[in-house]
Amino acid sequence: MVTHLQIWRALDALAVRQGTSPSGLAKLAGLDPTTFNKSKRGTANGKLRWPSTESLAKVLAATGASLEDFVALTSGIDGARHGRVRPVPLIGLAQAGQAGYFDDAGFPAGSGWEEIGFPDLGDQHAYALEIAGDSMLPVYRDGDRILVSPSANLRRGDRVVLKTRAGEVMAKQLSRLTAQHIELRSFNPAYADRNFPLAEITFIHRIVWVSQ
Repeated sequence: MVTHLQIWRALDALAVRQGTSPSGLAKLAGLDPTTFNKSKRGTANGKLRWPSTESLAKVLAATGASLEDFVALTSGIDGARHGRVRPVPLIGLAQAGQAGYFDDAGFPAGSGWEEIGFPDLGDQHAYALEIAGDSMLPVYRDGDRILVSPSANLRRGDRVVLKTRAGEVMAKQLSRLTAQHIELRSFNPAYADRNFPLAEITFIHRIVWVSQ
């Protein structure tokens, strides 16, 4: 059973991941800035108040976190709950398709990466990419930094980064994945969806966070 404390703890951890306060998290999700304030978590007579499922859904959509991520946060197994931050390699998404930035396993390699601090997700191969341009609006904006976890499991609906054998790197939403084929949905409706034989994909990794 998930407790009242665990739900609010997970929301606080999401705010820490985002580098903001509970109020800032609410604003990011298009909610009233006071929605997640500590004063809203209980009444004067001690009655517990819970966030609505609608507000939780808006937060997950705004931050790019999955329901699985949120459940992990309620269990307190995320490094952000304790404010743990570690350096992760960072390059621009446009650079990522160039040779020398990833090894044969799809992990960051070479000396061209910068380093920035991100919440420790427990994945030693995690890396960050910086978005440039407007091709991923309204989900990702120019200057956003996405945190990518090669070890995270993939499911339909996940936001992912993948690299093709032709050297193209892109961020999309996973629509369908079989043993032979992958279907991807573009974030921006002005850009076409993409489909590939799986044999043409070098790697596919899940986006687990965005710093906006």
